[in-house]
Amino acid sequence: MTNQTSNKQLMKQVGLSKSIVRSNRRSKATSFLFVLPYLLLFGSFLFFPLIYGIYISFHDYNLLSKDHVFIGFENYIRIFTPDTALSSLFFEGLLKTFQFVIFSVPLLVIVGLGLALLLNSLPGKIRTFFRTVYFIPYAISVSVISIIFLWILDTNSGLLNNYLMQLGFDPVPWLTKQPFAWISLVLATVWWTIGFNMIIFINALNEVPEDMYEAASIDGASAWQKFYRITLPSIRPIMLFVVITSTIASFNVYGQPYLMTRGGPGDSTEVLLMGIVQQAFEQRELGSASAMAILMALIMIIVSVIQFKVSNATNKGGA
Repeated sequence: MTNQTSNKQLMKQVGLSKSIVRSNRRSKATSFLFVLPYLLLFGSFLFFPLIYGIYISFHDYNLLSKDHVFIGFENYIRIFTPDTALSSLFFEGLLKTFQFVIFSVPLLVIVGLGLALLLNSLPGKIRTFFRTVYFIPYAISVSVISIIFLWILDTNSGLLNNYLMQLGFDPVPWLTKQPFAWISLVLATVWWTIGFNMIIFINALNEVPEDMYEAASIDGASAWQKFYRITLPSIRPIMLFVVITSTIASFNVYGQPYLMTRGGPGDSTEVLLMGIVQQAFEQRELGSASAMAILMALIMIIVSVIQFKVSNATNKGGA
């Protein structure tokens, strides 16, 4: 009897184990089905184009030719060969892209954080209203944003210059002279994208424990001391995320200078992506354009890693 009972219990345990295994398999299959649409889109629009772009960069890939000869690293060598048209196009465009990153990223971070702090100090209903107002531009396409700012900043018939002339001032060449062209592009970019950073910072601020501020108030800390000693350390990981994402987005700038200044005045705002598009679709040299794009992606990765390492080093030093 004892052996029979033991066998029955063992069979029950085996059956239970098999049931658990089947349940786990069904759960994994269900999870995979939920992830599958993303994987298909990721593969179709990101992974496959990336691999194909790397493949093209090793070929003499002219759109007007049927023969795409493998040339190895020749496209990359041409980019790093001084005094060539391709080298000038790449490095001059890269320099202007760096200029835009340096001008825009600090404002995107500082203004986004400032707006988040301001909105967090407002009553609930008003806070929700202004949060929506500031976020709406982020949902608008870059072409619409560019048209809006062209209408506002046009030298001859722009809304802003009309107001300036009514006040007795000379019109400002916002889009046709430097440094006004850079100011206009950065202004349009900040107005367009600041809502995203603001929402990220608001969520981060809401995660800071209130009892820390209460304890600081009891100790007589000022508003600045609370911000510097409590708020900033608490949201530092989120701030790093905002800095990196803003840097990547600014590196990918294309629509604003293309639509608002056409790369002008002269070629002073002709950023790297404009040069890549020109090389690909005006010169029809997809191979060299792909090499430029791959190098640009590598530079973005290096800059992001440096930002991450510097932030970690600062955190350890502060600790």
